Amino acid sequence: MEMEIDSKERHEINLQPSKENNFYLQKFRLYETRSNFYMIGWDNSKTIWKVLKIDRLESSELLIHEDPTIYSEREYLDLLSRIHEGNKSTGGLKFVCLCYGIIGFIKFLGAHYLLVITERREIGKIRGHVVYAITESEMFPVPNSTVLSKMAYSKDENRYIKLLRKMDLTKDYFFSYSYHIMLSFQKNLRNSKTGVAIYETMFVWNEFLTREIHNQLQNTQWTVALVYGFFKQATFKISSQDFILTLIARRSRHYAGTRYLKRGVNENGRVANDVETEQIVFEDVPEGSPFGATSVVQNRGSIPLFWSQETSRLNVKPDIILSRRDFKFEATKLHFEDLVQRYGNPIIILNLIKTLEKRPREMILRAEFANAIEFLNKDLPEDDRLRFLHWDINKRPRIKAKMALIRLSDVAANALELTGFLHCQLIPTSRTEELQKLSPVSCDDRGDHVKEDLDEMDVEMHNECDMHGAYCVKVSSVQNGVLRTNCVDCLDRTNVGQYAYGLVALSHQLHALGFIDVDNINIDSHSPLAQDLMQIYEEMGDTLALQYGGSAAHNKIFSEMRGQWKAATRSQEIIRSVQRFYRNAYMDPEKQDAINVFLGHFQPQEGGPALWELNPDQHYDVRKHGSSPTAERSRYESHYKADLSITCFSLLDCFFFTV
Repeated sequence: MEMEIDSKERHEINLQPSKENNFYLQKFRLYETRSNFYMIGWDNSKTIWKVLKIDRLESSELLIHEDPTIYSEREYLDLLSRIHEGNKSTGGLKFVCLCYGIIGFIKFLGAHYLLVITERREIGKIRGHVVYAITESEMFPVPNSTVLSKMAYSKDENRYIKLLRKMDLTKDYFFSYSYHIMLSFQKNLRNSKTGVAIYETMFVWNEFLTREIHNQLQNTQWTVALVYGFFKQATFKISSQDFILTLIARRSRHYAGTRYLKRGVNENGRVANDVETEQIVFEDVPEGSPFGATSVVQNRGSIPLFWSQETSRLNVKPDIILSRRDFKFEATKLHFEDLVQRYGNPIIILNLIKTLEKRPREMILRAEFANAIEFLNKDLPEDDRLRFLHWDINKRPRIKAKMALIRLSDVAANALELTGFLHCQLIPTSRTEELQKLSPVSCDDRGDHVKEDLDEMDVEMHNECDMHGAYCVKVSSVQNGVLRTNCVDCLDRTNVGQYAYGLVALSHQLHALGFIDVDNINIDSHSPLAQDLMQIYEEMGDTLALQYGGSAAHNKIFSEMRGQWKAATRSQEIIRSVQRFYRNAYMDPEKQDAINVFLGHFQPQEGGPALWELNPDQHYDVRKHGSSPTAERSRYESHYKADLSITCFSLLDCFFFTV
């Protein structure tokens, strides 16, 4: 299982990508001559300088060459001087820009284009490893002006360029040079995939854009891996102790898009609006000191059936249509196989859609989803079945927000007990006294029972960023399985459910770290800490809702918990509904086209149909450019020899809560 850590095995762990030669290029200068782009990259210590050359005379092919030499600052300046002298007859060497990494390359109908980050800002740290957001980016045609003038530039080429520019990379994209931000903290602890293979993850949105440079160079030193979603970090105090909370939402690049154009599941088992949410809690201690760390992951995603809603400019709530009957629920099965592969067992499903409507809409999905789970569980051993819960959060509209959260918290507590969460302690190996005091490690009932001396299971982390020296990791517990929450859009009700889970998880995380005792393990939902956490989850919900649905989330329960005036809340909800309706009806088709181009789901071909001439059907066939989870795992093994933990598909027993 990918979520498991084998406590019996002694092995090395790196909390940052294993870059070739153990250095990280973090700043770059881009220069140009008539015949080449030259990119100079250097590490944070300014002791290592590398040179990349991109051919500008070729009109159709992308040719990239990396100088294997590692230069000093003086040597690279001498090299630039020689390049300038050698190209004086054609204008010499000219400075283009300072940048912070390559986003990738793209080609439409004519030239290749280079996309780079030109400004960045720090948005947080994960134990010394800085996480950045993009402040500004630039796109440059690779061929020089003479070559470009000879190329046939069409209106379609310019339209594709404008379409790509609609992908605003300054909103909600983040990256790190020294930490695998596309993976959960637990997966980082047990991760053995490095280099190019790491870009294959479902959460790296520029995988397609970087594919060509990675294929040519067979390294990732010049590129950054962009994750799209939400990142927020804050420091809180409890019992006079500080802790750092980080909330990360990672959106899948598979079957990605907008609300009415991407619904349900595709043939490969990928679902729309698939988001992994991770809540990390660290002790706030000085760098180089021992610290405790905890992490819990949950998931949201569209109901894994073939269903759709026709975008309508006349109907705010279009009918829900089961667009295709999958009698053996093959695509649904593929989806849950993938979840087991990603997170292990058990898979717990919290379905928050309506159970009773005057005009059946959500009810149709509820009944078919129940049929699908029953069908999948029928032929499986009792211990391998999905655990499934329906709860109509809107069934009793007059129910108090506090009572709704109490009921969701009960579900969350049961789910957390089944899956567990990661808890570990990291101690510098230089602090031998503390290492000797460590008790033997034991895992709970969810994993192998282990009780061994530290010397037999310790894990070293060699860090070259702010975490100096080696750390020994004592793993106390791990997460196996995941809670998957959904409503119809996986936005508004889902976000309330995820907050309830996050609050329950936080109390257990703080208890594991020694901040609260077992008698006070349940955090009062009206406490300042709970209110601060709710604000962060509300911000995440608004961000994800804007990305997928076109407006901020409907936060009726959150507003009631804060005691907001009901009339003001109702007015806000109406405005957001109008915003969402307008953007879904009028703006989403072009937004979906931009996403399909950026992700490589559509690649323009000379003489072929233009993207805007095609029907933007929600089940747009991406099989030519996409792949199934199984195919991607095969590519890991055959091309990059990644150490994957392939397991057989197993589902867990079905259970129902009475709430």
